Amino acid sequence: MTQPATSQAPHIAFPLAFDSGGRTAAMDAEGYVRMLIGQLLLTSPGERVMRPDFGSGLRQILFGGNDPSIAVAVELGLQGALGQWLGDLIEVGQVEVTIEEATLRIRVAYVLRASGETKLATIERPLP
Repeated sequence: MTQPATSQAPHIAFPLAFDSGGRTAAMDAEGYVRMLIGQLLLTSPGERVMRPDFGSGLRQILFGGNDPSIAVAVELGLQGALGQWLGDLIEVGQVEVTIEEATLRIRVAYVLRASGETKLATIERPLP
């Protein structure tokens, strides 16, 4: 008996790894989108040679001070970058950027377009 075909093929795990059978490890669509969000937010424009405009510019903005108007600008910029680069996979809801005890925390509420599920991605990084 054959298994029914799935609508989506698994995605290659990042960072590249191998499963117990020696094959390239895979990840589900939810994990893949969460990984893409993290890559987009933590990549600076110009960092990728073949896509120099890819990224959010978050790192440059971090050193601008802890002003509420800067926080609003960062959140709007991140929403724009997420919509531009991942708009075919997700519908961006709320983006919240906070700095607490030398830790940058970004929360992104989004809806997976493929399934309609609402998700929340939280990315935390220590500040330099």
